[in-house]
Amino acid sequence: MNIREATRADFDQIWPIFREIAAAGETYAYPRDISKEQAFETWMEIPRKTYVLEADGTILGTYYIKTNQSGPGDHVCNCGYMVSSTARRRGVATAMCEHAQNTASALGYKAMQFNFVASTNEGAVRLWNRLGFAVVGRLPKAFLHPSKGYVDALVMYKWLET
Repeated sequence: MNIREATRADFDQIWPIFREIAAAGETYAYPRDISKEQAFETWMEIPRKTYVLEADGTILGTYYIKTNQSGPGDHVCNCGYMVSSTARRRGVATAMCEHAQNTASALGYKAMQFNFVASTNEGAVRLWNRLGFAVVGRLPKAFLHPSKGYVDALVMYKWLET
């Protein structure tokens, strides 16, 4: 597996992953019918950098990194991760989050914050906890899960400097 910075051409492989995850409506607060153009802007243009994890030329996962807040908060970054349904439980998210933390430090960020983690996304919450992120906030019933109704959204945070 190799992680590298994404190119515009990579979006043809990112889009099916993005579309499937957004359409499920279980983990991201994106419109379930988001267009390819909106997804491209969201995932490829707005972030500071976007990366892909690939094996044998196939993209298995992707993540972005961006500044969470401007001005006095610009030392904190935010990341989003998506893994292909065919590549789950193979360490893809772990590898991308570890890469993201190293990338964040190299870019000068001091901390990483996940702003809106659906509490029902138990695999992600467990992974982020294992990688040193703490739940620092809980937004009651802030996420509308398609089958579980209104569930809490978590704010998770990690200071990156040792």
